Amino acid sequence: MKKRTAVVKRKTKETDINVKLNLDGQGKTKITTGIGLLDHMLELFAFHGLFDLEVAAKGDLNIDIHHTNEDVGIMLGKTFKEALGGKEGIKRFGSASVPMEDVVADVTVDISGRGYLKLTTPKLSPEFATIEGYSIKDAEHFFDSFCKHLGMNLNIDVGPYNPDLHTMLEPVFKAFGIALDQATQIDPRRKGIPSTKGVID
Repeated sequence: MKKRTAVVKRKTKETDINVKLNLDGQGKTKITTGIGLLDHMLELFAFHGLFDLEVAAKGDLNIDIHHTNEDVGIMLGKTFKEALGGKEGIKRFGSASVPMEDVVADVTVDISGRGYLKLTTPKLSPEFATIEGYSIKDAEHFFDSFCKHLGMNLNIDVGPYNPDLHTMLEPVFKAFGIALDQATQIDPRRKGIPSTKGVID
């Protein structure tokens, strides 16, 4: 089987990001974004998705995390899209449920060519809404950027309420990795593009 890999680089006035991906890997990672919680979550995502993933990002963190967080999402979307090529033979759909303590994350993926995110979470109390400067809104922005640049419908439902944001996000990223691994796998019975249209943009 042809290697499904990609290396994508992007430099702007706000960020400088390099991403290297092997879809059919072993979950090996080397991730440095300058945002500690995001690094940890991406390591979990790649480990459980069995993606070999390297991310090296430098951004204007002296201002805030917004640009770096968004651009890492953009770059991951672009890199996965490039590695998938024409998307011939992929399963396209994937889903996973992952628990952590009393929290359960349900994640469903469709690599449809259309970027769409629905993230449903309990409302967090203000004192627990961020950890190390990272918030649920930052996670939503990251996933939205990923979706739009891969062309993926991503539906995330997580609950019930837990006062620790880490506990809320960890099962989400694990489930996302598992679901995206399923969706990107090759189905030997599938000949061509997994769409009745005959194309996935």
